[in-house]
Amino acid sequence: MRQKARRWIKLFLGWTFLVLGVLGLFLPILQGVLFLAIGFSILAQEQPWAQRLIDRVRHRWPRAAKVFDDARVKAEAWVHRVTRRRPKEQTPPRS
Repeated sequence: MRQKARRWIKLFLGWTFLVLGVLGLFLPILQGVLFLAIGFSILAQEQPWAQRLIDRVRHRWPRAAKVFDDARVKAEAWVHRVTRRRPKEQTPPRS
């Protein structure tokens, strides 16, 4: 049940950031490209089409890889904040 809830949360967050990104392309207040990158990074965890799109953008524009890497880090922070899970690298070792 928890896995299903996490999946829905990731999908909701991903689509929310995509909508904000599209709005940000037209509004000067929001940073559209960053929100789009975060949205695609979150959706890529659950949707193969989003991962393929990121891979195509990386291949076509290598400089965009840095934007997607930064967005992936921010996306992981958002997902962990919402699902109240620690990031994998911060889990304490078991004794």
